[in-house]
Amino acid sequence: MDTTISQLFGPTQYLGSAQIIFCLLLSFILCSVIAFVYRKTHHGFSYSRSFVHTIILCGIVASILIVVIGNNLARGLGILGTLALIRFRTHIRDPRDIVFLFATLAIGIACGAGVWEAAIIGALFFCGVVFYLDWSPFASRREFEGLLRFILPPDSPSEEKVREALRRFCQSYELIGMREAAQGDLVEYSYHVRLRDPSYQRSLIDGMRTIEQVSDASLIMHRATVEL
Repeated sequence: MDTTISQLFGPTQYLGSAQIIFCLLLSFILCSVIAFVYRKTHHGFSYSRSFVHTIILCGIVASILIVVIGNNLARGLGILGTLALIRFRTHIRDPRDIVFLFATLAIGIACGAGVWEAAIIGALFFCGVVFYLDWSPFASRREFEGLLRFILPPDSPSEEKVREALRRFCQSYELIGMREAAQGDLVEYSYHVRLRDPSYQRSLIDGMRTIEQVSDASLIMHRATVEL
């Protein structure tokens, strides 16, 4: 019993200077690879240079903590209690960003614990999966989706012709908004549409413009950086 307690709360087994430097360098290199993959596969307007730096620094900090803790349970509990006092106020909107932070923390922990083979294989496997998901159409459902807008007088007989054009060129469509225009004399319609084929973009707009009383017809196709 006393031997077990002395092992858990005994002095920390410190690594040598060369081992510590190697741990930190390996953590920096692997986390830089993950940051590079994040930068290449990021889509959206929320890109932040400081977040990319955070990805790298989190891995290094995690590696330092594991090196400091070593096999000392008391020291580990003390550091855990200290970190619990820290409150991060930054709001991370994309869950994918959180996963990248967890990945760098895991890599840093593996480097600090001296499990270098797991750190290297884990980092390469993680980056490979990220590139695969970014390249493949997996989970993609918005290839030919767009937002159609046009103006029409209220209770116009041309509404049926509009629906005919939508049925001809769209696999599905849904009215998502109506608002008054020209002080109530006109109505602006917004439709979420899914085209049957991407070549139908011009055909749909041309068909809408030939309908009597329809004006200002426009189609905004979905892009990876645009949420409709």
